Amino acid sequence: MTKTAETSFTPTGFVYKSTTLPPATKKDHKKLGLSNDDIIALFREMYLQRRFEERAAQMYQKGKFGGFLHLYIGQEAISSATNFVLKPEDDIITAYRDHGFGLVRGISARAGMAELFGKGTGCSKGKGGSMHFFNAEQHFWGGHGIVGAHIPVGAGLAFANKYLKNDRISISFFGDGAVDQGALHEAFNLAQLWKLPAIFVVENNGYSMGTAVQRHTATEIYKRALAYDMKYDVVNGMDLLSMIDKLQEVSRDVRENSIPYFLEIRTYRYKGHSMSDPGNYRTKEELDEFKQIDPIERLKTYMVDKKILKEDEIESIMDEVNEEVLEAIEFAENSDFPDPDSLYDHIFTGEQLIHDHKKTTFLD
Repeated sequence: MTKTAETSFTPTGFVYKSTTLPPATKKDHKKLGLSNDDIIALFREMYLQRRFEERAAQMYQKGKFGGFLHLYIGQEAISSATNFVLKPEDDIITAYRDHGFGLVRGISARAGMAELFGKGTGCSKGKGGSMHFFNAEQHFWGGHGIVGAHIPVGAGLAFANKYLKNDRISISFFGDGAVDQGALHEAFNLAQLWKLPAIFVVENNGYSMGTAVQRHTATEIYKRALAYDMKYDVVNGMDLLSMIDKLQEVSRDVRENSIPYFLEIRTYRYKGHSMSDPGNYRTKEELDEFKQIDPIERLKTYMVDKKILKEDEIESIMDEVNEEVLEAIEFAENSDFPDPDSLYDHIFTGEQLIHDHKKTTFLD
């Protein structure tokens, strides 16, 4: 079989380490078409994701809300780069590690925190919780809790865009554990067969829950595209500019040629799979190794080196973000829980469809 695209790097080994990340782009922000203000805004956005989740973890540990909580800490460059490169009308869908994508796609810190608290002022009216952030107005189709099940939905979004000839594309994110699900192969097959304008992105953070990637997949993940003669590449997800560089190239190709593309993003999560996971399956040395390439710290250093901002100006932005997140917590705590009468709202598009059901429930 002939490959339709070569990866832009040569792997140094299959065992997942920081040395298996592709090299960072050599282009600076101006070469990529970004202004200084763009870089500052992207830093603020990435730091907002970080502080939002750090505070959310504290609230969870205090018992302010329950359920699941999967943190995106360490992977913020991916969501920010994606939102920056894609058009506002392009479709984004992801798995349950979804807070970052929600925040970059227009969900305020207040609405996000209220959703975690299960309040009616949340982005999903308090009914979705951590795994189901959602903002249809900005084409963010959620947070999905079933591993891999949303990947065909991403293909469906691309099919709708192609059918409507609206020049939009879809991008679907999932973890490395999802590549072992049959739903991925069904979506890949139809996307290539019908030439759908879809980007499929695996956020390979090295672990499927507590199982290292080399223990659950027989080949390097990007090679899954070979079975479908699909274009593919690998990118360094710990570097914002590398992400922007690659997504600009890939999104242009997908949009102009109406084709699917598989992108493996190599990244790392600094926290456990969820709040119940202490992460004992990885060593302190491994964690420290990846913290040396923290995407937020790298961007801070870049801004100082390029004289975009001084250190005290960066600290001022961080203080401002901290206040925004604290205010979001206060808003969430003071908001009301959903009205019990709203239990059946937002299930069907037509309220008449559930009218008879409402009359026979415990709510009466």
